[in-house]
Amino acid sequence: MKARYNRISTSSQKLDRQTHKANKDEILFNDVVSGSVPFNERTEAIKLIQAIKSNAVNYVSVSSIDRLGRNTLDILQTIELFNNYDVTLKVDNLGIESITNGKPNNVFKLIISVMANVAEMERETLLERQREGIALAKAKGTYTGRVKGSKETPQQVLDKHKEVVRYIKQGQSLRNVAKLSDVSLGTVQKVKKLLTTHTQ
Repeated sequence: MKARYNRISTSSQKLDRQTHKANKDEILFNDVVSGSVPFNERTEAIKLIQAIKSNAVNYVSVSSIDRLGRNTLDILQTIELFNNYDVTLKVDNLGIESITNGKPNNVFKLIISVMANVAEMERETLLERQREGIALAKAKGTYTGRVKGSKETPQQVLDKHKEVVRYIKQGQSLRNVAKLSDVSLGTVQKVKKLLTTHTQ
């Protein structure tokens, strides 16, 4: 049976762009989660993996490769999982499949690896530009930051950064937590400090 995996980062976003190519015979798995969360830790992705392992699904479509994730290694591990169960992965915007004539498509793996790396570098560049912009605004005295009087409580900060909390508890390095959660190193340090001083 065929399946289609869709992902949006927040509930305010729409799935229409990803689902308009869906066929009637496809089972839909729709996640609302950050792309930094590993594929095998997402609610709907877990259900998809279970369906694959039970041989209920042997063909998966995605609108673009970044729906699987933002981390190159995680994407390649997901593709490897599909290959191990002889599941064909089709990426709509590339028009290619991971398996051709019953064998892994090496061209597919190469293209996906390059594209995933490029996407990851673009994300890092964007975050770096944001940090540089904030630093420049602070130097000019024009950076306002959080609106005065809207200071968050320790619990609100921890609730806001649940991903950061989870990765810290897993023992990940601070830099790795920042990368996986798409936040600054300063935010990770702040959350870690709150975890050690604030009882949830």
